[in-house]
Amino acid sequence: MLTTQKEISTSTCVLSGSVKVHVVDPSAYTPPYDHALCAALAAAGLDVELYTSRFAYADAPAADGYARHDLFYGLARGGPASPLRRAVKLAEHVPGMLRYRAAAAGADVVHFQWLALPQIDGLLLPRGRPLVLTAHDILARDSTPGQRAAQRRLMARFDAVIAHSERGRDRLVGELGVDAQRAYAIPHGAFAHLAGLPAAALPAELEQTDGPVVLCFGLIRPYKGLEVLLEAWRGVEGASLWIVGLPRYEIAALRASAGPSVDWVTRFVSDDELAACFRRADLVVAPYLESEQSGVVATALAFGSALVLTDVGGFGEVAAAAAAALVAPGDAGALREAITRLLGDGAARRALSAAAAELAAGEWSWQRVAERTAALYRTLFS
Repeated sequence: MLTTQKEISTSTCVLSGSVKVHVVDPSAYTPPYDHALCAALAAAGLDVELYTSRFAYADAPAADGYARHDLFYGLARGGPASPLRRAVKLAEHVPGMLRYRAAAAGADVVHFQWLALPQIDGLLLPRGRPLVLTAHDILARDSTPGQRAAQRRLMARFDAVIAHSERGRDRLVGELGVDAQRAYAIPHGAFAHLAGLPAAALPAELEQTDGPVVLCFGLIRPYKGLEVLLEAWRGVEGASLWIVGLPRYEIAALRASAGPSVDWVTRFVSDDELAACFRRADLVVAPYLESEQSGVVATALAFGSALVLTDVGGFGEVAAAAAAALVAPGDAGALREAITRLLGDGAARRALSAAAAELAAGEWSWQRVAERTAALYRTLFS
C-alpha cells in the first residue's frame, strides 16, 4: 500500500546504495534532466544506471556518479527529426524495448522518463519490478481519443506516476484515471550546473547591447506562443528581444515581420552560449500556450532570472512563490504590459530574481528532488 502524497512530500528518508535504480529515456528526449536526476540520486546514495540513446543534437552530459548505457536506436542515422531517422528508430523500437526488459532484471526500481509509443509500450515494459513514470507531458498535444485511451492504459501499468506540479498531479487523477495514491507531484529541478559554468561569449548572431534584453529561449514549437510574443513586442520600445532556439516548424514569415529590435539564433546552442544568454538577459519570457512544466523555466530559476510566464501547467506555482509574473496564455496585451512594466522597474525584477534563486536552492534543488524521489521509491518496498 503506497503512502499518501502528503507523507511523501514531507519525508526526508533516502534509500541505501544497495538499491539499484534504472532511469530510462529511450529517445533521449531530455538529456539534461536525465543527467541531473541521475547525478542527484547517486549523490543521495542510490546505485543508478541510465538507459538511453545517443543525443542527436550535441554531446550528452558526462555521467557523474552513475552508469550510462546507450542501449536504444543504435542504428539510427540522419539529422534530428529527419524522416530517415524516424523510420530507423521505429524499426528499432520494439527490439530495443525487449533488450531493456531483459536488462531490467538487474534493477530494483525502473523509472521511465519518456515512452515513445504509448500505444504499444505498455506491452513491452519490464515485469516483476516496481515501475515509476515521470509524466513530463500529462497528455500528448493534439492527442486523439484513441491516443488518450492508450495513455490511460499505459498509466495503469505503473506503480507510481510523477507530475512536475500539483496541477499536473490533479490532471493525472482527473483526466487519466491514475489512482490518487499512485500520483505524486515533484518539481522539475533547477539546472544549477549550468549557472555554475564559467563566463563565455554570447552566440555570434547576437549583437552586444547596453540596453535591456528580453530572452525567449528553447526549441521553437507552435505551442510555445512565439506569435503572441512577437505581437506583444510590437508595443515594446527601447529594448532587444533575443529568440534563441532551434525551430521545429517554419518560421520564415515570423522572422520577416519581427522588426529590427528582434535578434535570432535559430540553432542548437552550447551550454556555454546558453549560460551567456541567461546571464545577460534582464528578463526571461515563456509565453507558452500550453505546457505542464519547462526545462527553460528550470534553467531561468537556476540563473535567478526575472520571469514572465503564462498561466499554464505548473507555471502558476512558480508565480505563487513570487518567482514570476503571470499572464493569461494568448493575451498579447497582458504580455506586453508585463514586459514593459518589469523593464521599467528594476526593484521588481530584483525581487523576482531573489525569489527565483530561493526556489532553485530550495524545493527546486536537485538535492530536494532526489530526496522526494528516493522517498517515493521507498514506498514501493513498504
